Formats: sequence, C-alpha cells, structure tokens
Amino acid sequence: MITKSKKAKGRRLQNWVRDELLKRFPNLNDNDVMCAIMGERGVDIKLSNKAKKFIPFAIECKNQEAYKKLYKDYNQSSYNSKDKVEPIVILKINNEKPLVVMDAIYFLDRIKK
Repeated sequence: MITKSKKAKGRRLQNWVRDELLKRFPNLNDNDVMCAIMGERGVDIKLSNKAKKFIPFAIECKNQEAYKKLYKDYNQSSYNSKDKVEPIVILKINNEKPLVVMDAIYFLDRIKK
C-alpha cells in the first residue's frame, strides 16, 4: 500500500472517531474535538479542556491489517458468549501491561452516560 493510501485510511478512522464523539456529546463542537494533521506529534484525536472533562482519554487511531488476529479473538469471545453479554478481549505481551479490546460503538455509548 502506498503512503498516500495509508494516510487516507488512517484519516478515515480519525474522522469516524471525531464524528462519533461529537454525535454522543452534543454540548461539544468542532473546536472541542479535532483530528490531528497526519504526521503531527501527539494524540490522533485532540480534545479541548472542555472535552477532556467528558472524554478523559488519549485517543490514538490505528487502521491496520496487522490487527487481524485481534478481530479473530474478539469474534471468538462473541461466539463463546452464552449470555450474549458484550464481548471483550484482554491481551498482554511480555513486559507490558494488559489491554482491553472492545467494540468501539459499545465503548462510546458507555462513556456518554
């Protein structure tokens, strides 16, 4: 994949995250939740101080096929859920802290409450 296509793919995910956050927090505007410029240092979703009160997260967006295994693990969690509760994956590699993977829409709906 050429660099221009990679950047466009990443930008689409950033735009999606920004739009979803703005949809869930109508008291915020475009100046409160912004996408970083490609190549800019720092987080991918820039939040104003006002937005940080509602969304206390540093948001990085990664849109890569390298995460295919995570999706398989997530689908396994979903398939194995007998009670039809929300599937999550807790993952860990050596010398790093455990992380949680969950559906983005589910997560965003929970933080807006």
